[in-house]
Amino acid sequence: MAVGREDVEILKPRIDKREYRRIVLRNSLQVLLISDLDTDKCAASMNVGVGSFCDPDGIEGLAHFLEHMLFYASEKYPLEDSYSKYITEHGGSTNAFTASEMTNYYFDVNSDCFEEALDRFAQFFIKPLMSADATMREIKAVDSENQKNLLSDAWRMNQLQKHLSLESHPYHKFSTGNWDTLDVRPKAKGVDIRQELLKFYEDKYSANLMHLVVYSKESLDKIQCLVEDKFQEIRNSDRSRFQFPGQPCTSEHLQLQILVRAVPIKQGHKLRIVWPITPSILHYKEGPCRYLGHLIGHEGEGSLFYVLKKLGWATGLFAGEGVWTSEFSFFNVVIDLTDAGQDRMQDIVGLLFKYIQLLQQSGVCKWIFDELSAVCETGFHYQDKISPIDYVVNISSNMQIYPPKDWLVGSLLPLDFNPAIIQKILNELSPENVRIFWESKKFEGLTDKVEPWYGTAYSIEKVSSSTIQAWMSSAPNENLHLPAPNVFIPKDLSIKNAQEEVKFPVLLRKSSYSKLWYKPDTVFSTPKAYVKIDFNCPHAGNSPETEVLADLFAQLLVDYLNEYAYYARVAGLLYGISHTDSGFEVTLVGYNHKLKILLETIIDKIVKFEVKPDRFSVIKEMVIKDYQNFKFQQPYQQAMYYCSLILKDQTRSWVERLDVLPHLNVEDLTKFAPMMLSQAFLECYIAGNIEREEAETMVQHVEDVFFKGPNPICRPLFPSQFLTNRVVKLERGMNYCYSKEGLNPSDENSALVHYIQNM
Repeated sequence: MAVGREDVEILKPRIDKREYRRIVLRNSLQVLLISDLDTDKCAASMNVGVGSFCDPDGIEGLAHFLEHMLFYASEKYPLEDSYSKYITEHGGSTNAFTASEMTNYYFDVNSDCFEEALDRFAQFFIKPLMSADATMREIKAVDSENQKNLLSDAWRMNQLQKHLSLESHPYHKFSTGNWDTLDVRPKAKGVDIRQELLKFYEDKYSANLMHLVVYSKESLDKIQCLVEDKFQEIRNSDRSRFQFPGQPCTSEHLQLQILVRAVPIKQGHKLRIVWPITPSILHYKEGPCRYLGHLIGHEGEGSLFYVLKKLGWATGLFAGEGVWTSEFSFFNVVIDLTDAGQDRMQDIVGLLFKYIQLLQQSGVCKWIFDELSAVCETGFHYQDKISPIDYVVNISSNMQIYPPKDWLVGSLLPLDFNPAIIQKILNELSPENVRIFWESKKFEGLTDKVEPWYGTAYSIEKVSSSTIQAWMSSAPNENLHLPAPNVFIPKDLSIKNAQEEVKFPVLLRKSSYSKLWYKPDTVFSTPKAYVKIDFNCPHAGNSPETEVLADLFAQLLVDYLNEYAYYARVAGLLYGISHTDSGFEVTLVGYNHKLKILLETIIDKIVKFEVKPDRFSVIKEMVIKDYQNFKFQQPYQQAMYYCSLILKDQTRSWVERLDVLPHLNVEDLTKFAPMMLSQAFLECYIAGNIEREEAETMVQHVEDVFFKGPNPICRPLFPSQFLTNRVVKLERGMNYCYSKEGLNPSDENSALVHYIQNM
């Protein structure tokens, strides 16, 4: 069979200048070629339709182990680790991951050595060595990876949900593998793990189950020649696609209507309410889970989160489809609880089901779907370019799931309004179908079971639909309602003419109050802008107390703005307010049409800042837990933190901040905020689809609000008050070593950071 080229029209973003071509090699390998003349990196990703669900019974983690072994060597390139070494020596990176129904291998590299890198990559799938010498080493590597995850609450809770599912379903399996599953147990049974590995590879890996994406700066014709030369020798055994029918959680086997209490590693409390549902991938054009996730996860006035936040019970909420395949799926609502919320679990679950009941009574609203569809369509057509390596991974994963015309868009565009399909999924979010996972350190010593792979302590009880009905009846009678129309959806997506071709930001204006650096978009031609205003406040970094107060100030501002600014976030206009070493900064990024409105609202909130005692206590509690959880970070994260602490001048450790935080109160912040704002200098940077006059007007408005008028809240800095961030200079020829014992005695992992300073 000759190479096939299908001129199927692949839907791509309007502003995307890249060229695409789909081909099918004679071995049935499907390939997407991408030509990008502007790229400085080339990349490739191979997605194989074989994942951990294919692991043989009793050899958990074999698919993941195979992923590791393919990196080792090939007959053509037999030198151990020569592939990875070649990639890193030529400016690239490489990795892979094993999911339930797929395994994805990928790399990027400098464009001048892409051909050889691609050849080395192709040999994974043609003639890998998988030698006996590497077997034990890679089992240890898999085990080390699992050790890293043992103290991760995300991994632990994911496995607990799998553990409490049907044992006969592959979802129940432990997918990562470890020393026990790949060495100890097979040896005890007389099983040769390497022979099992070879058998697994021969039986499962076939070209017709693979999808390849190749991203290069060459023409499509040249890329096609390259791919034909490198990949057509991959064996095609014409393997049928692996399918795993059936639901992993059923009422007959008691996996539904359960309440599970679990003990996490980190401080904090969390509720995960989970329902098995019809996979929305079967209706990806209708987007039922996107619609329901948008409403249940909304944060505007009248939303579930708005009410929980107002009651002081929650600090975060997510709603949407979680784990899914073409056969089964789960809809999740994840709520971060305050200490007060931890004591009101029944009321919170009752309010959630009240909101679901509201959606049932309101019916599926076309105007909400149309609004969401418009946001998604704009987001797809004006999406920012991401790195080639991330792009190829996303697309190769999509290729296993969607028809070719939707390889780039996936399920990002819900365009077909079908209320019956949305209603069908909504009906599945019922008390009869629910699984509730409740995590808190308060459950220590109160559980009677242990999940076998991660050692998570838990207990389980039944929770009937009548019980949930009682929780709904006793929950507070709050005014839950649907969101208002979104005023932040951009209407003007026109591209403004840059008045000058500037390569670097220019200093547009300077006064005793501010500097404005400006860079118009002359490259990307998207209706987006970026605004950053750095408030340099000398009173903000005098001590650990002032640093913590500045942090609380910034977090409270975000908290106050949330129900208003959430609409902007939904519409693709993001903002952030964060504490810095010298004060705080305000950042906005997204569609420029309504950006000025949001900026002016933020500035108004800063000027009128006041401390609300109820919100202060919630934010303070949240910040304390964040500091306390620092010791549970991965060792490499802790090592990077200490490296920055040593190198940066005038920094204070999280320990100092945690020491002072419990003693700070409402009065402290009430006194501090006006003091911090009493003197400031604004460093402003504006870039993107904004004309210079608009940029100047924005900064002028901020200056007028802070520094001018009859009662200005701010005065400019004296020259001696300007702070300079300094980095410690390491003397040439000197070596420094800083050793620090890990903060979590239960974590057996270690890390090393090697820092080289170029002057």
